[in-house]
Amino acid sequence: MIKEVCVESFQEALKAEALGASRIELCENLHVGGTTPSYGTIAMCKKYLKIPLFVMIRPRGGDFVYSDIEIKIMKKDILICKELGADGVVFGVLRTDNEIHTTAVRELCELKGNMSVTFHKAIDECSHPDQALKHIKMIGMIDRVLSSGGKDTALEGAEMLNKMRQASQQAPIIVVAGKVTKDNIEEVKKLIPAKEFHGRRLVGNI
Repeated sequence: MIKEVCVESFQEALKAEALGASRIELCENLHVGGTTPSYGTIAMCKKYLKIPLFVMIRPRGGDFVYSDIEIKIMKKDILICKELGADGVVFGVLRTDNEIHTTAVRELCELKGNMSVTFHKAIDECSHPDQALKHIKMIGMIDRVLSSGGKDTALEGAEMLNKMRQASQQAPIIVVAGKVTKDNIEEVKKLIPAKEFHGRRLVGNI
């Protein structure tokens, strides 16, 4: 079982690793859902962590409908992550109708090099996440989709998450998110028998 822990500092990343995290998702500003961390934070995390480092690519909080300039910022940040040796990047882009912006997502994916790509919880803003997954599969360069099944918590979104798991056929991997913690992970896993889980407190308080 992969436990991906979401952190917003170098210190939290090291603590999460020490507590048993399998992978780190590095962000800043988690109070707005996470934004891209600084160059220095990415560099130091990559230098000192022994587990994989995925980096959030998000120029601001709010919705996931980005301007042309914001897309250019995201492209620059992906290139920086590639330069620094990050293991993966995490992003999502929607159209104004809250469906997957396949053109923009494809352009971002084309810059990934050897990095893994996760499409984040922007998919939960889509009217039918399981249908949106088809567009992600068509892009073909996305390794994981982070989702709570369109609900606030994984437990509430369990039915949709299992639909998405069935539809994905392991590609992309569905990473189960949404208030998944060290205390409820076994309950969540029993209801949603996935292999990868994501949370702020998956290995305890950091």
